[in-house]
Amino acid sequence: MSGYAIEVNNLTKKFGSFTAVDKVSFSINRGEIFGFLGPNGAGKSTTIRMLCGLLVPTSGTGKVGGFDINTQTELVKQNIGYMSQRFSLYEDLTVEENIRFFGGVYGISNQRLQERMKWVVEMAGLNGREKSLTKTLSGGWKQRLALGCAILHEPKIVFLDEPTSGVDPISRRNFWELINKLSEQGVAVLVTTHYLDEAEYCNDLILINTGKLIASGSPKELKSEHITYPILEVEVSDVVAAMDLLRNQTWAVEISLFGTYLHVGVAEEQHGREAITSILSSHNITVKRIDKIVPSLEDVFLHLLEEDIKKTAA
Repeated sequence: MSGYAIEVNNLTKKFGSFTAVDKVSFSINRGEIFGFLGPNGAGKSTTIRMLCGLLVPTSGTGKVGGFDINTQTELVKQNIGYMSQRFSLYEDLTVEENIRFFGGVYGISNQRLQERMKWVVEMAGLNGREKSLTKTLSGGWKQRLALGCAILHEPKIVFLDEPTSGVDPISRRNFWELINKLSEQGVAVLVTTHYLDEAEYCNDLILINTGKLIASGSPKELKSEHITYPILEVEVSDVVAAMDLLRNQTWAVEISLFGTYLHVGVAEEQHGREAITSILSSHNITVKRIDKIVPSLEDVFLHLLEEDIKKTAA
């Protein structure tokens, strides 16, 4: 396989008068972990379905593993791995039976399948549980088993659609260690996630909204290019009332709720600190803490979505 692992140019999908994906272009290098971000309904799943050969594009071109998604869909399917957030497993089959089933789907010979089965069981930490029904496994075990089944045939390109949804934080971290190992072996991984802290692990990211690409770059590039003002994290006695008060201030560039804290973008740090303290104190809201923070991808994400909404409204 030469060139990019995945290359997409002006990919578009329309359903009647509705445009789900609108002239999206991007490329993914071999061995790269590529994050594909966007709110629900942004067009992520539609794009992935086109790249996997499951949905015919309305226009535009794409190559996956060197194969054309318009004319070589069967070859595309044979050379990729795919894992959905539902783990794609058969709950009433045992661990071993699931692996054998997917081995049959991928046409893996019996001797090779025995070798790969051993690898999957070890990778998933399921030694001694080969005869266990899949439905009895924890979320983390199911997740690793599903990944093993998806890459049983050792594809060089893997699509992971919200693979860590619904599993505990330790399982999420362990799963990302597996993704990094795949990347080290030259596997290109396209992953969608709604956990923006996970997006920090990606080499490159794109953000789409309402079917359009609105930003791309590495996590570091996205932060430095799109957040050019100080962000203050504010801890107060009444976060909802504080947000309502600060939202209407002209000096507040942006304001968003992060758990029990506020993130307030300001034009100038010292003035911002003083103004926040002054207005909240005058409304009997106690300011417990104000700290300048390094912007997170979530800050960038919210900023870009708000900017995109403003452009669309204009």
